[in-house]
Amino acid sequence: MQKGKINVQTENIFPVIKKFLYSEHDIFIRELVANAVDATQKLKTLVNLGSASVDLGDLTIEVQVDKEKKQIRIIDRGIGMTAEEVDKYINQIAFSSAEEFLSKYKGTDSANIIGHFGLGFYSSFMVASSVEILTKSYLEEMPAVKWSCDGSPDYEMTACEKIDRGTEIILNIAEDAIEFLDEHKIVGLLKKYCRFLPVPIRCGNEKIWEKPEGEEQEKEVEKPRIINNTNPIWKEAPNNLKEEDYLTFYRELYPMSFEEPLFQIHLNVDYPFTLNGILYFPKVKNQFEIQKNKVQLYCNQVFITDQLEGIIPEFMMLLHGVIDSPDIPLNVSRSYLQSDSNVKKISTHITKKVAEKLEEMFKNNREDFEKKWDDIKIFIQYGSIADEKFYERAKNFFLFKNTEEKYFTMEEYQNHISVLQKDKHDTLVYLYASDVDAQHLYIGTAKEKGYDILLMDGPLDTHFINMLEPKLEKSKFARVDADIIDKLIEKDEIQPAKLSEKEQEKLKTLFSDMTDKEKFSIQVENLSETDLPIMITQNEFMRRFQDMEKITGQQGMYGRFEHYNIIINANHVIAGKILSEKSKKKKEALTQQLIDLALLSQNILSGEKLSEFVKRSIELL
Repeated sequence: MQKGKINVQTENIFPVIKKFLYSEHDIFIRELVANAVDATQKLKTLVNLGSASVDLGDLTIEVQVDKEKKQIRIIDRGIGMTAEEVDKYINQIAFSSAEEFLSKYKGTDSANIIGHFGLGFYSSFMVASSVEILTKSYLEEMPAVKWSCDGSPDYEMTACEKIDRGTEIILNIAEDAIEFLDEHKIVGLLKKYCRFLPVPIRCGNEKIWEKPEGEEQEKEVEKPRIINNTNPIWKEAPNNLKEEDYLTFYRELYPMSFEEPLFQIHLNVDYPFTLNGILYFPKVKNQFEIQKNKVQLYCNQVFITDQLEGIIPEFMMLLHGVIDSPDIPLNVSRSYLQSDSNVKKISTHITKKVAEKLEEMFKNNREDFEKKWDDIKIFIQYGSIADEKFYERAKNFFLFKNTEEKYFTMEEYQNHISVLQKDKHDTLVYLYASDVDAQHLYIGTAKEKGYDILLMDGPLDTHFINMLEPKLEKSKFARVDADIIDKLIEKDEIQPAKLSEKEQEKLKTLFSDMTDKEKFSIQVENLSETDLPIMITQNEFMRRFQDMEKITGQQGMYGRFEHYNIIINANHVIAGKILSEKSKKKKEALTQQLIDLALLSQNILSGEKLSEFVKRSIELL
């Protein structure tokens, strides 16, 4: 028997604190199973290299939960350890077995043999009052070893009987961690952390319905519960996969999802770093909402986190899927990940790859891309607003959609409207509508002049316009109801006035006296006789700020100060009729009727005012 103290020195205790002090306790299951997988992968590597001559046999890792004995066991049939290795890798905490192993077998597939012995093993004391290790090396002549420790620096190590090679970790669960003696909880943690590890993991049995060979009826049978998919499709070459393979994997990732993704991007990079993964584009609803925790981050198929705020760009969090890279540190805090230089490089590279894939889709099959556009528009807008480099690529495949549901690239649309929609200052005016039904009147007026109107009814359109306007030379965006059309796109020609300045002033006074001066401004304009007698508009600048405040959930000064312009057409026959009306009562009734019609056109006439309008309409008829 060997007794001693674990070599925990001042200089090597800090990594322990750094890696585990603030971790969730359930991470122990990931660390111990990852150790078992590493030990198994190491043995497979030695056999493949011809450095070990053993029959691998069944390499399934067993996780056993014994509620009565208050124990959890993790059992592998991997490389095992000798007494000397236990002393080196377990008793000398600062030592990393992976480094020595990698240096010895330099040039092999290091991604599959990186070890986690040492510090990872000591995560077991988060939940255990004492821990035992039973281990036997693959080297047949070496005796089996038993190691035990009660969480203090004192340990015992003796020879023991063990038939099979490999390692068995026995956790005697502490009283304050008995929740981990629930097998369903452990199964849940294994599926969270270990569902894609490359070695089969079994935890208990499960009852399933199946039809036995030669029988007609299904019956309930008990079978070993295998937790993981050892060969996730992100490890495959994209050209070996079919569309159905991607959909099957999506259903595996999100079994509760009722909608299939629009398409996916398969990341398969080996330079300047190793990066694999599959990112799915879901159907993004019109209501802008980030679907958090839908992208999962892995290191060598070991789950790290799905809390990716600050790790990948926020707009990427609209996607679903997995990212796997051995260059991402495993046992660190989220704050460390957010500042890690490799993680930042990987994040930038993912953004680049996504933009490249979208551009490729657009070029290869534009018709199909247009069909998907309404569902991916939010993502592309969000990315363009948040990331200048993403916008530089996205502007090549970003699509404008007009009210006739025709699609244009930015360059195509600029050419499409450049002849008619330049004002007298040579500024190109992009007219748009946010609600085709509510703004139907204004859209019709613009179309009568031959103008084209974009449909911009998404939650990010206002933000996107604000970002885009400064980038487009001598251009501006204007919603069709922001002003009368002749002021939105001013031309050199001037409409002659039918009313004198004095008459126009009387008209303005009459309307001003009958409206709320804090909410409405009255303008009298010389428009065409065929134009409407009255319109209501809202300043483009003010309305944009109100829209942005609504999106952010804040009501600032713009939200509280809702202001409209009432524009009276001085050249319309009704304007002259109101001025010439002798009856004060009828004059006021006609004036109010016009005001209410304008308010009704913008859906801002309701309650008592709406009832009065209906009664007045009947009286006038």
